[in-house]
Amino acid sequence: MEMYHEYKPLLIYQIPGIKSAMEEDKLSPEEQLLLLKIARRTIEEFFVEGKKPQIDLSDFSQSLIKEGATFVTLTKRGELRGCVGALEAYQPLIEDVRDHALAAAFDDYRFAPLRQEELPFVEIEISRLTPPKPIEYSDADDLLQKIRPDIDGVILRDRHRKATFLPQVWEKLPQADIFLSHLCQKMGCDPDIWRFRKLEVSTYQVEMFHE
Repeated sequence: MEMYHEYKPLLIYQIPGIKSAMEEDKLSPEEQLLLLKIARRTIEEFFVEGKKPQIDLSDFSQSLIKEGATFVTLTKRGELRGCVGALEAYQPLIEDVRDHALAAAFDDYRFAPLRQEELPFVEIEISRLTPPKPIEYSDADDLLQKIRPDIDGVILRDRHRKATFLPQVWEKLPQADIFLSHLCQKMGCDPDIWRFRKLEVSTYQVEMFHE
């Protein structure tokens, strides 16, 4: 059974009075929709062909073929089913979406590979990232003041460990201290390590759109 997937308009995570770094470089609604179609078609074709489809970059706009970093998130009936991406751009945006759609469906270690019969019930979300910027801070209280809820995605690094939360995670963890503690846990550290040890912290914003 084929399900109809309604396209939702662009959402950039920000608050009134603060201009997002992504505002200057938004994709058009048509480009967003095309990326969503590419992501779904990539997964569909993988079930049939067993390989990722090739993309002729000459067929697409400059915005889609310049380097871009994305996360592709799959949800099934509102529950996370896979999420994989890159924090920094290293390949054309449209190819980045294609590759991370496949990885979210089949290579997210937290989930079994997606089954073909699940796909009609899966919704796809794409987050296009700005380049990460390091945050300079003096102590834990200063860090809490410099991270912006509902705007910033956050990357934490502690030696060889690294983890990130997309800005969408603020919807479930709206308090900055709890947000950071959960992110430390994701990194495999004590949840309170950010309170007493200086970590490497970077932030980014996203242009998010979904089916």
